[in-house]
Amino acid sequence: MSLECVFCGIASGNIPVQPVYRNEEFMAFADLNPQAPVHVLVIPLKHFTSLMDVEDVSYLGRAMDAVREVVRILEVDEFGFRVVVNTGNNGGQTVPHLHFHILGGRVMTWPPG
Repeated sequence: MSLECVFCGIASGNIPVQPVYRNEEFMAFADLNPQAPVHVLVIPLKHFTSLMDVEDVSYLGRAMDAVREVVRILEVDEFGFRVVVNTGNNGGQTVPHLHFHILGGRVMTWPPG
């Protein structure tokens, strides 16, 4: 955990949020600046700066299991949703802690950026 990382503060409970989902490795909560009617972030409880820092790819599989559970909880699984992982400055990553955006509740357009 990084003391300066806002998502580490959330994961540790030092910054309170209303979790949508939590297990032993991941948690999900509403984005403070939603870009869709449903916009939730799934974060690892362990600090990884970005997708590129995860060496164990099975961990990413477990992250996708958490994403799948969250979309079921949010009831966007039937109509569709988007999962986004911004990585690095050019990728639009603003918080240096790996996180997965789940967006749904409307038709998504393309291109996204």
